[in-house]
Amino acid sequence: MLKQFFILCSGADTDILNDCSIGEQNKYAGIGATVFFTAVMATIAASYALYTVFDNLYSSIFFGLIWGLLIFNLDRYIVSTIKKRDNIIDEILQATPRIFLAVIIAIVISKPLELKIFEKEINQVLLEQKNDLTLANQNQIAEQFNPKITELEGQILGLQSQIDRKEIEVNALYDTYISEAEGTAGSKLLGKGPVYKEKRDKHDTGLADLQQLKTENKAKITAIETEIANLQTDYTNNVATSQPVIDNFDGLMARITALGELPWLPSFFIFLLFLAIETSPIIAKLLASKGEFDFKLQDQETTIQTWTMQKVAERKLLLKTDNDINNKVYTEIADEEEVMNYKRKKARELMQHQADAFFEKQKSAL
Repeated sequence: MLKQFFILCSGADTDILNDCSIGEQNKYAGIGATVFFTAVMATIAASYALYTVFDNLYSSIFFGLIWGLLIFNLDRYIVSTIKKRDNIIDEILQATPRIFLAVIIAIVISKPLELKIFEKEINQVLLEQKNDLTLANQNQIAEQFNPKITELEGQILGLQSQIDRKEIEVNALYDTYISEAEGTAGSKLLGKGPVYKEKRDKHDTGLADLQQLKTENKAKITAIETEIANLQTDYTNNVATSQPVIDNFDGLMARITALGELPWLPSFFIFLLFLAIETSPIIAKLLASKGEFDFKLQDQETTIQTWTMQKVAERKLLLKTDNDINNKVYTEIADEEEVMNYKRKKARELMQHQADAFFEKQKSAL
């Protein structure tokens, strides 16, 4: 039962193969098994590749089975259409397009399995890429907010410097009127005289101005700090909003790109493995000698071809003979007087009808 299934997978004509030897049947059963297991590997590879895209197990398995059936049908067609010839060059030329197709199929099948085999290494590369993308994203978003925050912080420093300058000025006035009271500066008179009072009033006025400046600037600084806090909140929200995009940067294309960052030799060997599996039925048919099945198939094909060519030749000969007979018959009757008189009579009637029709047409036009 299993042998018959693999023979069916090989695409061989079972009616012919059943009359062949056991060895010949085993050869095509082996070719069919290769075709079948290649399709199984294609199903597994496609299911994994689609799982990385859809992230749904059942959908991935369903479409993976469809892809596996497609590869099975292609491989079966490729193997079944390669016919053994008497010239090895003709066989190679016949198989060349099919080998190219097998190479393409091998690439398509091997790539998803490479992604699975090197999954841990790919995850490490993706992690590094995600970290780089995260830093780059944060820097790009920061470039949108940092200039404004720096400007606002400069305004705070400017308002604070106004307070500091006013404090220095008020402290200087304080030292002045104290020195006047002590007689160590100014009028050099000890006690609280008119000059002291004048300098004290000037200090008190400056102190009141300082308090008012502190109140006004503090309100301005509070408003600016609130604006800075809002900008920092917006920055944090933008980073948090864009981070899921980076976290999901692990799709099929990203993994293939990450695979390209790894050493190429292991991937190349895996590709060669699948290329050998995919082309093995073709190579086996090219290397195998012309067997019993091939002779019987050739006999059947040439029989049909010869019979068809014979029928075509007979039709051509029949047509030629019929034409020759017709030509001879018409040549013989062309000289008969009775035929000449009849043709003359009909020609005269035709010319009369034409003249009458022309006359009637001209008459109606007047």
